[in-house]
Amino acid sequence: MKAIYLVENPGSLKAVYSAELREELKALCGVDTILSKGQLEEYREQLTDTEYIFSTWTMPALSEEQIAEYLPSLKAVFYAAGSVQAFARPFLNRGIQVFSAWAANAVPVAEYTVAQIILANKGFFRNVQICKTRRSECGRLTTSHRGNYGCSVGLIGCGMIGSLVAEMLKAYHLKVLAYDPFMSAEKAARLGVEQVDDLMTLFKECTVVSNHLANNAQTKGMIHYDMFAAMTDYGTFINTGRGAQVVEADMVRALSERPTLTAVLDVTDPEPPLADSPMLEMDNIILTSHIAGSQQDEFHRMSEYMKDEYLAFVNDQPTKYSVTLKMLETMA
Repeated sequence: MKAIYLVENPGSLKAVYSAELREELKALCGVDTILSKGQLEEYREQLTDTEYIFSTWTMPALSEEQIAEYLPSLKAVFYAAGSVQAFARPFLNRGIQVFSAWAANAVPVAEYTVAQIILANKGFFRNVQICKTRRSECGRLTTSHRGNYGCSVGLIGCGMIGSLVAEMLKAYHLKVLAYDPFMSAEKAARLGVEQVDDLMTLFKECTVVSNHLANNAQTKGMIHYDMFAAMTDYGTFINTGRGAQVVEADMVRALSERPTLTAVLDVTDPEPPLADSPMLEMDNIILTSHIAGSQQDEFHRMSEYMKDEYLAFVNDQPTKYSVTLKMLETMA
């Protein structure tokens, strides 16, 4: 078998790879068999000439020894989803290329984020609550939010998602500040963002702060009480990164003390919040259930990206979304 699908849950693969795309890949490289980690021994002989793996969510982790034993001819893994942290290192250590559709999954997250930024600056989230409790004023109720024209928006992290958000925000008359120690001046200029040297500046100066940090030990608990306490009047914090990057008790404290602040959280720690979490009862904390990433038809974008990467790779053309060991140090 020149190529296989490798996932623990075949349902996730069929959700991401449409029937039409699976037929296209079958014609391109013969891939048709869906295997789990537990089936590698059963298919040992057929796997000796396997060069390509296509996968998505529930890709199993293999050791370097298992890769050498079961997949001695493997050249590349095409992962139609985002983070590869859970499985990529052993493959990369053996010189096998890994490609990820993180850029495809970044698109809906960026779209979601931009939508929340625009709504936040309009005072949408507070207005919804006010209209429920002060119905007599709803005919012509304004808020103390400034609107979008000329407002400062802060981005924490300008990786793939943060960069896409910055690009999309160019359509609006906003000042975009960004905190990202790894971003070059050239990239900042290309994105049209103003770099800041410390995270606190974003919370002090921006009407909306949006988190796009990579998830690693260095970023855990990075966003804390002093930052929330420093937020501008009627400010909004948006988190589509990871819940662990926020000290949630600090956020709850600050937003309890200043009910005019708002947090829009698509991620929490744990996820979902515990049943007794005060966030569930607070009007100024808006919770969504990790919907920013790809959903339903949006899944297909990820597998299309990986088909394109496969075609580029086998035809010795430049690829766009390969992952390196160095990249794993900072990417989500």
